[in-house]
Amino acid sequence: MSSDDEALFIKPNLIIEGLIDQFYAWLYLIPPAQSAMNLQNLHLSMLDSYVQQPKVHAAAVANPKMRGGFFIDHDSERVGEIKALRERLTRENAALLELAAGIKETDELLRAQATGFDLTGLYPQLPDAVRGFVEIVYDLNHQPSMRFLESLLYRSRFYREERQSIELSLDEGQARPFTLSTPRLPKPGQLQLPLPLRHSGIDQLFQARLNPQPFDRLREGLEVSDDGQAEILRSFLTEEPTLPAEREVTSGGRIRYFGHACLVLQSPTVSIITDPFISADHQAGDRYTYVDLPERLDYCLITHGHQDHIVLESLLQLRGRIGQVVVPKNGTGNLQDPSIELCLRRLGFDVQVVDDFEEIPFAGGAIVACPFLGEHSDLDIRAKSTFWLRLADRSIFIDADSSGIEPELYGHIRETVGPTDIAFLGMECDGAPLTWLYSALFTQPVSRKMSLTRKLSGSNAEQALGIVRQLGVNEAYVYAMGEEDWLQHVMATSYTPESYQLKQVAAFLEACAERGVKAEHLLVQKELRW
Repeated sequence: MSSDDEALFIKPNLIIEGLIDQFYAWLYLIPPAQSAMNLQNLHLSMLDSYVQQPKVHAAAVANPKMRGGFFIDHDSERVGEIKALRERLTRENAALLELAAGIKETDELLRAQATGFDLTGLYPQLPDAVRGFVEIVYDLNHQPSMRFLESLLYRSRFYREERQSIELSLDEGQARPFTLSTPRLPKPGQLQLPLPLRHSGIDQLFQARLNPQPFDRLREGLEVSDDGQAEILRSFLTEEPTLPAEREVTSGGRIRYFGHACLVLQSPTVSIITDPFISADHQAGDRYTYVDLPERLDYCLITHGHQDHIVLESLLQLRGRIGQVVVPKNGTGNLQDPSIELCLRRLGFDVQVVDDFEEIPFAGGAIVACPFLGEHSDLDIRAKSTFWLRLADRSIFIDADSSGIEPELYGHIRETVGPTDIAFLGMECDGAPLTWLYSALFTQPVSRKMSLTRKLSGSNAEQALGIVRQLGVNEAYVYAMGEEDWLQHVMATSYTPESYQLKQVAAFLEACAERGVKAEHLLVQKELRW
């Protein structure tokens, strides 16, 4: 047993989950309006369903065909805890439930009375919860909507950091429950702490991956007063660092694929990470993990707000090492398009917002934000961006899930920024339907037929090939498919060799080979050097 003043490192497989009301935190649970709708229309309904029929939930969780469904993954003996959680959320979030009701009532008011004529007379009819927090407007086709004053909502009674907490545990290769459905209840060996997600003690803890800290300092930083919790915290620490060689680059350029949409791009002058979603299971031995990252990440590029691209369990670990988080500009306060900037600033990140073709220069290169097309179920969501980089004499296109439904766009990008040497393309071309991610935001039912036609889909083979042609790509890498096993608590994907998506990837690779374009389907780990 080490002494309390001995400097200790965190174990390489330490993970953190940020929680909102015990649910895994993601973009739509933090801004007040979106959080209110998810609380009212999703979380409380799921909790009620579980309390009434825990065996139905257990059967659904055990059925591979129901993977990614909204069923709570807890044993039936925990029904009492789920019921108590439901009662607490209702009691403590009365203001948010009032806001959700006000949003629905306002939407109904606009449908009934906003017929293209002057809206001034509707303001006195707005529910108290939304008054002063929304503007009601028409588009050019005289369709009414609400514009949320998001900055003001964050400063109101509707934003309560008391809802936030963290859970610390060790990743030993175990499966975690699906994040969109299962609240995190206390378990042996895990540590839940009632800290806001911006808390400085989180940064201090994860700095101990690089620089050892005395146990007492870490305990104090995390405000751990209970001795039993302190013993759990101590079990997350070690006397020995785990820092592999070759984490830095001294010449040329390097790109490392960390899984899904996470790339680390390095030259001697800069380190850039995209959409960080990183495994902590260092003992697996077949992947890059947190210990393989450079000491500093000058820029973190976020392409869009889906829960597999803004991954707080990775961002919170890296917050103290990231210079700036670069995020796309959002729209005009639409419910479906919350500001990534405002959210991450509230969580303690240094954020730079970019619009299309705005450039961030760095020594030896630049980052250029580019348009992102589709993949959001045809909703008017503007907070999404691809990125084009100049790095160590190479040009690199980071596509994420941007679709090739209109290949001419990528020709315009090439005319603006120049040809592309290397492209990373997302080909999840048969994604989840509209209501899988956005159902809580609707105030009216969405038909199953409509939902199934509007999917969260990237490019198929023909569309991806169109991007390659238009950009003038020499090397193409398919990524962001959600295939790695350590992502499944967020992704819940279920591919087989006969899956449409994988057949489309194979067709794309074959078409690239016929055209002399080097192409590869990335999985788990890859390094490119020049």
